[in-house]
Amino acid sequence: MGAGGAASQRTQEARRQERLLREQWHAARRQALRWDTAGEGEQRVLAQLLVLTARGWRLLVDRRWSRTPAADADMLLVGPGGVFVVDVTAGREPAEGHAPGLLAATKAAESAVASLGMSPVAVQPVLVFAGQRLDASLGRIRLLGEHEIGPVLLSQRHRLRAESVRAIADHLERVFPGYAGSAIDQRPAPAPEPHRPGSPDGLFDVQGLRDAALEGARRAPIEQWMTFLHPDQVALVRRDWSGPARISGPAGTGKTAVALHRAAHLARRTTGRILYVTFANNLPRVQSTFLKAMAPAVADRVDFRSLHSWAQEFLQERGIPVRLHGDKAETAFSLAWKNVGRASRLAALDPAPTYWHEEIDHVIKGRGLTRFEEYAAVPRRRRRASLHRTHRQAVWELYEAYEALRGERGVHDFNDVLSLALAEASRRREGPPYAAVIVDEVQDLTLVGVRLLHALVGDVPNGLLLVGDGQQTVYPGGFRLTDAGIDIRGDRGQVLRTNYRNSKQILDAALTVVADDAFEDLDGVRTSGRRDVDLTYHDGDVVRVTRPTVEAHDRELLDALRSLPEGALADTALLCPSMRAVGDYQRLLTQAGIPVCQLEHYDGRAVDAVKLGTYRRAKGLEFKNVFLPRHDTVPGHGTPAGTPAGTETSETARERAELLRSRLFVAMTRARDLLWLGSVTTG
Repeated sequence: MGAGGAASQRTQEARRQERLLREQWHAARRQALRWDTAGEGEQRVLAQLLVLTARGWRLLVDRRWSRTPAADADMLLVGPGGVFVVDVTAGREPAEGHAPGLLAATKAAESAVASLGMSPVAVQPVLVFAGQRLDASLGRIRLLGEHEIGPVLLSQRHRLRAESVRAIADHLERVFPGYAGSAIDQRPAPAPEPHRPGSPDGLFDVQGLRDAALEGARRAPIEQWMTFLHPDQVALVRRDWSGPARISGPAGTGKTAVALHRAAHLARRTTGRILYVTFANNLPRVQSTFLKAMAPAVADRVDFRSLHSWAQEFLQERGIPVRLHGDKAETAFSLAWKNVGRASRLAALDPAPTYWHEEIDHVIKGRGLTRFEEYAAVPRRRRRASLHRTHRQAVWELYEAYEALRGERGVHDFNDVLSLALAEASRRREGPPYAAVIVDEVQDLTLVGVRLLHALVGDVPNGLLLVGDGQQTVYPGGFRLTDAGIDIRGDRGQVLRTNYRNSKQILDAALTVVADDAFEDLDGVRTSGRRDVDLTYHDGDVVRVTRPTVEAHDRELLDALRSLPEGALADTALLCPSMRAVGDYQRLLTQAGIPVCQLEHYDGRAVDAVKLGTYRRAKGLEFKNVFLPRHDTVPGHGTPAGTPAGTETSETARERAELLRSRLFVAMTRARDLLWLGSVTTG
């Protein structure tokens, strides 16, 4: 067919669609007139919503509508975009007068659909003003004019498949008998669907609905998948906690998705602001984007921040001077090691200053220790080197030398920022600045960081939620929650056990890396590296490629990336153990014409490019395809660069190797459908 013929065909199709829409509109207008006690503007709004029923939406109208102006909501609308609780006003009275009843009806609808495993963020209250043009918000209520209602609803992000729309609407019609199903009378009613085995009441299959939701999410872009809340987790999002709570569980069990939906839930249930904190500074941008897509009505009430950036801003607002300068602080430590550490007994245990820098950062300053006797007695969790008192005295002398040199230069390090913020938060007299604090990847924080966040809300109900997994620790050192004065009692500690992300092949490959590395979680329980996990996904694949040279390995990598289906680069990540390796592969991919998006710049919006970053930068994220080039030749594996062979103790070597395996495990478990593992043979 020529270009002219194709254009003519498109014109004819457009005209056909226009005629169909006009017919639907006239049919809807005729049907809306049956509500003869409603005003003309209200009938026009109803007609627009009836038109949506010709596109698979379901509309339930209050049987008393237009005769009971004090009713909580006029209509319930279910479509691909979720459940909408709709109230219509024909006058110009303030929206505030409608808010209490509309929110009460919304809460009832949320409770009704929660039993089907539907997330609360998919239920949206809408107040429509007949005869007006409007698109605004009042808290979580969307305010729309009659001209905006149709386009806005049709443009909503799709959350529900057709079978889910039918099942949820049927359920709401039973739960709310005062609402009658309404649709355009232009087609004969469809024959009832046959009863399927397993249906609880012959009307729909709840398990089938849940399976369909999971499968639909897997087919969606990875950004939408990362916010998918499994129906079995809805109750956890809505739970009332009597004090600080913790959600833990292996990789892939949906901890971050629960935390995001919990933030939206709390924002709807409270009047204060919600603080959502992570350690990494790239995750807040991504998570903020996700929440805006999930729950735009409340997204502006949740502050997504990295811990250190929040602490700096907090101190600035309180007038506390902060002179953070990482490079100058690093220079101060190097001088302290040169002057004090290098000639001490510490060099016999490990001549690399990195290990002792970590000891100061994560054990001494990270725990807020200020006296040697505190350090002499403290358990050094996740630190393998056995330090006798004389060794600890040497570390303390190194710490004091570092602090003196840092003080002379008038600069703070990152630990100082948190300590200053904790001191200021502990001194405050006014009420808490946040209604709730949610901490994601809590295992990456220091003890001082956790104490700081706890100080913001204390032990109030639903105030503090800690989310994380000790097996995915990528930083040295550790602590227990009891060290921070946080007591997770009874049912305030929830362990997720179902992996929704990784296939058995991918998870087995990742667990093999850490199988021998038992770990102590924040509750102090020693756990085997190979944990039992329930799986829901079985279609992933692991591809192992070994080549004799780096050049041959990289050619194989480029071929594999090019062979991905069209559009798959948007769901693909290439992860490296170091920034140096990231730079190498940035150049390789760019020269090959493969588009790249650095993870540090990724903000959660879909982009048709390979996401490139370090293992640590990928924490909290997931991808359909993950490529790990030269994954088994990590620089410094077991021995730090520049360290003469045989000079470090086996304990520090084991500790480094274990930490590197943990980081590799994190990188491998980011993969959902494909895990590509590249190796270069040696010898």
